[in-house]
Amino acid sequence: MRRILICGLVLLACIGAGLRTAQAGGQGYPGGAGQLPGRGGIGPGVNQPGDELPNTPPVDKPDKAAEKAFKAGLKSLNKAREFQEAADKATNPDKKAGALDKVSDAYGKALDQFTEALSNKGDMVEAWNYVGYIHLRLGAYNESIDDYNHTLALKPDLLDAVEHRGEAYVAVDRLDEAKAAYMDLFNHERPLADQLMVSMQKWLDSHRAAANGMRAADIDSFGQWLQERVAIAKQTASNPQ
Repeated sequence: MRRILICGLVLLACIGAGLRTAQAGGQGYPGGAGQLPGRGGIGPGVNQPGDELPNTPPVDKPDKAAEKAFKAGLKSLNKAREFQEAADKATNPDKKAGALDKVSDAYGKALDQFTEALSNKGDMVEAWNYVGYIHLRLGAYNESIDDYNHTLALKPDLLDAVEHRGEAYVAVDRLDEAKAAYMDLFNHERPLADQLMVSMQKWLDSHRAAANGMRAADIDSFGQWLQERVAIAKQTASNPQ
């Protein structure tokens, strides 16, 4: 009984001391008793918006995080290109296969990093452009077209994207859109038009060997169009205006 009484008295004393401290602490502050400046009347120990939690690692802001991921993606993309060059030069089948596996892995890593950049900054045109390029090189042509649609919506005059999207159009047999891409490039950047023409010629050769579901008349029509465009390109190259 005595122990309970002592504990009760100690508790009452602590409460009284706390009230006196709060009243004293409140003097001099316009908010009244117990109110700390800038805290809206909430005492210490309660974290407010903007307060940093102790031992919490800093979090990158979206723009900074996007830039960091983008730079990492560029490094991975350059690695993929190095591995691709090694694969092209390799004469040993096993070494060639090993290098190609590294190409695929590096492209996959770069794709993840550029995607992370876009998750932090969705209008990052350079990241969209590289994501489209990686999908193109991995054979994900429809995804590549979607990526380049985003790229060109943000920067319509990015002609490299026009050319690469044209290659993707060719790969999925969207020939009218590929033709439009070629004409755009022919009028604005002839070397890129010539680059797209190479892909178009490869498509024609492969489909003449095996139609792959295309009608013979459509293949022949496309071949005729290519022949005309090659003739015009040669004529304008020898007679520049």
